[in-house]
Amino acid sequence: MTDDGRIAADFDQAVNMTAAELERWLETEESGSVGDKAGGGESTGHASGRRIVEILRKKKGDLTEDDHAHMRKVTGYVHRHLAQRPSGDVRETAWRYSLMNWGHDPLK
Repeated sequence: MTDDGRIAADFDQAVNMTAAELERWLETEESGSVGDKAGGGESTGHASGRRIVEILRKKKGDLTEDDHAHMRKVTGYVHRHLAQRPSGDVRETAWRYSLMNWGHDPLK
């Protein structure tokens, strides 16, 4: 498997939301309520979610080097964040909402 193939496979495992699901999620108040908002604007995770939607809608052959770099970033974030799972019900937590901004719903 090529490097790009491994990146795509890892990304496909980390991102378990469809483009439509993620797009709908990003429109919610909960989505905007979490994350680091450098400069008071959109959070890093929210901006990443918009980029993930674009990547999910592209054909594999049309992915750029920048797309692959973002896919690696997303995979790393999801794996690190999953390792920090809080105890108890995570249904309505900032932890879950943050992961969902990055395309992963831990309840799926």
